[in-house]
Amino acid sequence: MSVLDYPFDSALILQKKKRLKKELLLKEGLIEKKIAILSGSTIGEVQNILELFLLNYGIKPVFWQGQYARYYENLVFDNDQLKEFAPDFIYIHTTAKNLENLPVPTDSAEDVKVKLENEFAKFKTCYEAALSLGAIVIANNFEKPFYRMYGNKDAVVPQGVVNYTTRLNLMVADFANEHENFFVNDIDYLSTLAGLDNWFNLENWYLYKYAVSVDRIPELAFSIAKIIKSALGKNKKSVICDLDNTLWGGIIGDDGVEGIAIGNEQPAGMSYTEFQSYLKKLTGLGIMLNVCSKNEEAIAKQGFEKRREAPLNVEDFICFKANWEPKHQNIANIAKEINIGEDSFVFIDDNPVERDIVRNSLAVTVPEVTCPEDYIKAIDRAGFFEITTFTKDDAKRNEMYKQNAQRAQAQASFGNYKDYLLSLDMSGEIGAFSTAHCERITQLINKTNQFNFTTRRYTQGEVEEIIANPDRYISAYAKLVDKFGDNGITTCFIASVEDKTATIDLWVMSCRVFKRHFEFALFDYFVKQCAQRGITTVNASYLPTAKNVIIKDFYEELGFTLVSESESEKKYTFAIPADYQNKNEVIKMEEV
Repeated sequence: MSVLDYPFDSALILQKKKRLKKELLLKEGLIEKKIAILSGSTIGEVQNILELFLLNYGIKPVFWQGQYARYYENLVFDNDQLKEFAPDFIYIHTTAKNLENLPVPTDSAEDVKVKLENEFAKFKTCYEAALSLGAIVIANNFEKPFYRMYGNKDAVVPQGVVNYTTRLNLMVADFANEHENFFVNDIDYLSTLAGLDNWFNLENWYLYKYAVSVDRIPELAFSIAKIIKSALGKNKKSVICDLDNTLWGGIIGDDGVEGIAIGNEQPAGMSYTEFQSYLKKLTGLGIMLNVCSKNEEAIAKQGFEKRREAPLNVEDFICFKANWEPKHQNIANIAKEINIGEDSFVFIDDNPVERDIVRNSLAVTVPEVTCPEDYIKAIDRAGFFEITTFTKDDAKRNEMYKQNAQRAQAQASFGNYKDYLLSLDMSGEIGAFSTAHCERITQLINKTNQFNFTTRRYTQGEVEEIIANPDRYISAYAKLVDKFGDNGITTCFIASVEDKTATIDLWVMSCRVFKRHFEFALFDYFVKQCAQRGITTVNASYLPTAKNVIIKDFYEELGFTLVSESESEKKYTFAIPADYQNKNEVIKMEEV
């Protein structure tokens, strides 16, 4: 595990930051992103430590730092330099120390209401100015005060600062709910976890104007980094769990199904029951569950089928591997069956030997877990599944992958692949990017790695710009439905247009629909759009990565001509023939 993985040692990170940065900059495949930090207090160390966590996530930040305590002026008035920097992300680092007109005991309730409205209006102006730059904006909410004039009643009376900051935080939350690309860094929660006496240090404030205790800056930076990596599609997608002493107490093969600890009737089973309930809730966020256990499958399944007090059931899992094969081999097979990368999995196992083998054999994330009471914390605090966007397709992800398993079973019964594809009775919807699908399109672009020719990432603002300029771009999204279910929007395409030439800037597709001729259907649509615009030539590139090997020869398959090739890029051209014949023969496509 990296020293930057949760649970991390903040003191060690602060001590070793220079060495850590030097090592992390050697990582391959870093993606560069421009990040502006606007200052409400001193931010030097915040930037230094944020850089480490981002590099650990594979993100190389290029920073622009605002002037000390001039976040409002930098955003609202003198933002020419910020505009020129053109940030991908803006982080507004304000805290309770930036609240300028806190209530006092002599205020009336109406006085406090006016103060609150004026206070929020100032921050709202900042937030809107930041969003107008087309960046993803992250802003802190506000921690509670470190002293209370009214004692416990401070949370109740309008004049109490605890009450005031609570109401202000709700206003910030409402703003976030109403504005895409605006996310709250919840320092109110972070300060609660740390304890206010630990979160804020008066000496650090008086000497250096750090509004967060220096030794808590890693926790602050980690929280910001989790939001950024989530917005860039770097979340994990699935949990793989052991069974014995992980999802229940005891060993089912030895203790029998009645002897395992699960349910709320005895203390020994309560922690396992709560962990299963937590995992069940994760499936509602589209996180896939799988089992990898050294067990007899029939006996292992009894832990769910015969112990009804278990919140999970067998149907909640995509793959259920209960056998005596090495766990790292089973996990590798699960990755192939589901068709997602090994680095998309989080493996939970009570056995430190098994954890170590998997960690050293695969690119799977394996958190350190000690006792069942800490399992939830190990997953939740690490931010593996940090939510920035959540679409209807996310909610259906588990069902979609179960349907893929059914498709795989159906394919095995056919000798001819085209006959199998025709048996799926596929139909699709295809059209240019639209505002209604903008969020899902942006998410798909930023999380797809295997069927991705150029590895480019787009913010939602950039996608909206493409929608607003149809003359300069050919864009396409497509949905796919078959007899097993609706796959949702699983591919999108962007080409820039100049005179009679189109250049493919981006083409991504979820691997769960690849090689079902869906890729041909999209290319047919693209060629048709080119023909309607009088475009005769298409240029394209393939930038090889460790993950997109599956499409290294795909442009040749479509009939493109290789123009040049280097280790970092293959360039192609395609002359659109007047008698182009559609390549898709198995999917009924409807244009919208």
